[in-house]
Amino acid sequence: MEATGELSLGQVVSSKAGRDKDRLFIVVDILDDQYVLIADGDLRKIEKPKKKKVKHLLIQNTIHAEIKEKLEKNQKIDNIYLRRELEKLGII
Repeated sequence: MEATGELSLGQVVSSKAGRDKDRLFIVVDILDDQYVLIADGDLRKIEKPKKKKVKHLLIQNTIHAEIKEKLEKNQKIDNIYLRRELEKLGII
């Protein structure tokens, strides 16, 4: 799937509440209008992303183009790469 509202693959988001509050994640899959799968390569690995309601996420203005492209082409992304790219953005 492509985008739900203003969310798209590779979008940087943070959690509004819960154990992962204020942690940054990248949207790795869009399930439907209400749910997405998020991962950060650390707490939430790419192999086991967290299913999260869109309304529970703070949407950042950053979309990581390289990760988005890899996700759209179903290329493999490893946890270290995901973590490193979040760190490069200077937001971890």
